Amino acid sequence: MEQYVIKGGNPLVGEVEIGGAKNAALAILSAAVMTDETVTIENVPNVRDTNVLLNAIEEIGARVERLDAHTVRINGSFIRDFNVDNEFIRKIRASYYLIGALLGKYKRAEVALPGGCNIGGRPIDLHMKGFRALGAEVDIKYGLVRAYAEKLTGTHIYLDKVSVGATINIMMAASMAEGKTIIENAAKEPHVVDVANFLNSMGANIKGAGTDVIRIKGVEKLHRTEYSIIPDQIEAGTFMVAAAATRGDVLIKNVIPKHLEAISVKLMEIGATVEEFDDAIRVTSDHRLGHTQIKTLPYPGFPTDMQPQIATLLALSDGTSIVTESIFENRFKYVDELSRMGASIKVEGGNVAIIEGVEGFTGAAISAPDLRAGAALVVAALVAEGYSTVDCIHYIERGYECFEDKLAALGGYIEKIPVDDERAVQKFKLKVG
Repeated sequence: MEQYVIKGGNPLVGEVEIGGAKNAALAILSAAVMTDETVTIENVPNVRDTNVLLNAIEEIGARVERLDAHTVRINGSFIRDFNVDNEFIRKIRASYYLIGALLGKYKRAEVALPGGCNIGGRPIDLHMKGFRALGAEVDIKYGLVRAYAEKLTGTHIYLDKVSVGATINIMMAASMAEGKTIIENAAKEPHVVDVANFLNSMGANIKGAGTDVIRIKGVEKLHRTEYSIIPDQIEAGTFMVAAAATRGDVLIKNVIPKHLEAISVKLMEIGATVEEFDDAIRVTSDHRLGHTQIKTLPYPGFPTDMQPQIATLLALSDGTSIVTESIFENRFKYVDELSRMGASIKVEGGNVAIIEGVEGFTGAAISAPDLRAGAALVVAALVAEGYSTVDCIHYIERGYECFEDKLAALGGYIEKIPVDDERAVQKFKLKVG
């Protein structure tokens, strides 16, 4: 077990390169098995979730070759096992993308129910509704989602609730169904578009991704492709907030600025400076920022995966801010940890945080309750006076590659050390002064 030890108070300054989008990568890696030909995928983030998924794909017979840290070659022609179940795959949410991929290609799948961070329910009822509408029999037994079909037939599907996972899963299965499928009330997130573009590069016929109506004409088979995954908007957003919180100056490279507009607008609203370039964004701040109101919404609204980070920044800002979480019901578990550092946050009704800004945090021993909250607590520690330790960093490593190295390169005092290694803590303190 490892933890971060951090000394706060140093502004982040410099340039940082953003990796591939984790949420796009997990779906695209799953979809790669839908052809018998070899697929090469670039800009794959080398994080825990993608590595677990690649191991699971390999276990069911696909050939997986790591060309380098961020390039993977997959050949799904050797798959003979349609049961995806091990202790690791149960820990990641994206395990369910293998249902749509295997069902689309082989008309059968048995995949462990998804896990991931405990930030609230992740019901897959919409996924199952979509698969059934396409003609599959679907049930849940022994912790597995089991889907089977003699054939899949295109149909009209209306999603009762906007769901990224269901949109992608249905889109994958429908791409190899007979006839036409229409998905209404579809999710519009950038990674939905990326998965559609990837499938189209393999020969699928998908139109309308990025709008709320997606039209799919099923094809008999898919073919080889080479594809590069889009940059990760949440990693980029986290560094944007970190720059503002530490009163730094950071150029965030390899991004698509349009994907970051909801974050950029809020940062500018509270007084940070945000400059957009073709494939980069610069965030600077040299003063205490102001307050605002935020409500998480499906894209293009403010992303739920950025809620803990922005709340941490607002906890240091002047005035009272209100943050409303409308996507997940259990996403304020980090509040107790921030309170240990001096934040003044009151959660009402489980989904509204009333934040009274304080002038600063003080270091503390804190623990990451989930992926994005963990990143937010690291930002808090980088601002806090004195030293902090952050435990349970395996959550953070699910979605951030070399997080501590990138922060240290920007001037942050942060190091990964073994848990309860007091000598390593003292060595770090001597080094940073």
